[in-house]
Amino acid sequence: MDRYDVVILGSGQAARPLALAFAAAGRRVAFVEREHLGGTCVNTGCTPTKTMVASARVAYLARRAGDFGVRTGAVSVDMTRVRERTRRIVRDFADSSRAVLAAQANIELLFGAGRFVGPRQLEVRLNAGEVRRIAGEVVVIDTGARTRVPPLVGLDQVQWLDHAGMLELAVVPEHLLVLGGGYVGLEFAQMFRRFGSRVTIVQRAAQLLPREDADAATAIQEVLAADGIEICLESQARRVIRAGDGIELTCDSPVGSRRFAGSHLLVATGRAPNTDSLDLAAAGIAVDDGGYVKVDERLATSASGVYAVGDVKGGPAFTHIAYDDHRILLTNLLSGGQATTRGRMVPYVVFTDPELARVGLSETEARRQGRKIEVARIGMDRVARALEMDEARGFIKIVIDADSDKFLGATILGVAAGELMSTIEVAMMGGLPASALRDATFAHPTLAESLNTVMTAR
Repeated sequence: MDRYDVVILGSGQAARPLALAFAAAGRRVAFVEREHLGGTCVNTGCTPTKTMVASARVAYLARRAGDFGVRTGAVSVDMTRVRERTRRIVRDFADSSRAVLAAQANIELLFGAGRFVGPRQLEVRLNAGEVRRIAGEVVVIDTGARTRVPPLVGLDQVQWLDHAGMLELAVVPEHLLVLGGGYVGLEFAQMFRRFGSRVTIVQRAAQLLPREDADAATAIQEVLAADGIEICLESQARRVIRAGDGIELTCDSPVGSRRFAGSHLLVATGRAPNTDSLDLAAAGIAVDDGGYVKVDERLATSASGVYAVGDVKGGPAFTHIAYDDHRILLTNLLSGGQATTRGRMVPYVVFTDPELARVGLSETEARRQGRKIEVARIGMDRVARALEMDEARGFIKIVIDADSDKFLGATILGVAAGELMSTIEVAMMGGLPASALRDATFAHPTLAESLNTVMTAR
């Protein structure tokens, strides 16, 4: 059995910086990955989807050129070129990551499937056929998650797509059915509508993005409807069958049973952890009912010396959270610190157009906690820069503690919402009172000066 100081199983967004930091500190590292370095984010998540979102926005703006006084011809989309552009960017990211890791003398890359065979001991079946047994003083699990397949009658009899499959389409679907109204479903729905598909979203809940405030969900529904997307809420999918060259989806809805005929089906109904093939029980590693690895606030599992980071441990499934997980482990394991996940901010952005961004408490959450709050809100149609860009859809809403005048959270739907939200996050990190942004001098005309306006509107 080959022994290492650190074994990293999987290559999500925490894995690469962890490996490099441990190697730089003189630790011998085994880095185990089944296929593609970089995890979901680089290969099938953030990098490719946001690349395609950018292509879809160009198509959208080209069709709107007349609104800006610009004349263009007919707009068409070449999905082969879109796909190649996406693949090139993903390839560049992945190749760069592999080159950096391979250049480190203290890191050994093992491409294959790993599973536990004992406490901090693993068997790795390499893709080349060899089987290696390895052990680590520290083991970090970063195997991520995949699309959760819903128990939908007939799904195993039809061709359906998850987010990774959507990235490989070489044609624009005639009619895309999207099962699920979360951020993955909404981003792909709008993207392919702009590429030219007819799109229908089937959502089980009473609103899109169920964790958001009702006003945010309603506003984003209006945006998507304006793009020509059909949205069916409170609709439970019951059965799917092949119908000619396409599919037919049957749903229960508020108006009774409905049937939707489509050319392609995207399943975006949630995620499942990649733990089922790891034999975690052999190492005494506990999981919850959903199969996610249980960790404490220092990311330690139930097994001594074993940690879990990123999506595999449940909780917010965002790249920046996985990256923060790596900082926690490095602080504690290399610097003797006591970093935890306690009180960690969880900012995020849904990359529809316009973006929906949030940090901290929503208005609904703050009221549910019984807090005494003030809510500052303006429409983007009161933001000079947004009007000049003809991007006045959406709103800015900031939740403030009425007693301390400190920010509790923000929800922003609008152009560059993620950047505006980040400004609020920095103010929250610094403990600034709301009056500080009200009285700040921001350059004109910028989107940032909208923070003057919204704070004055309290």
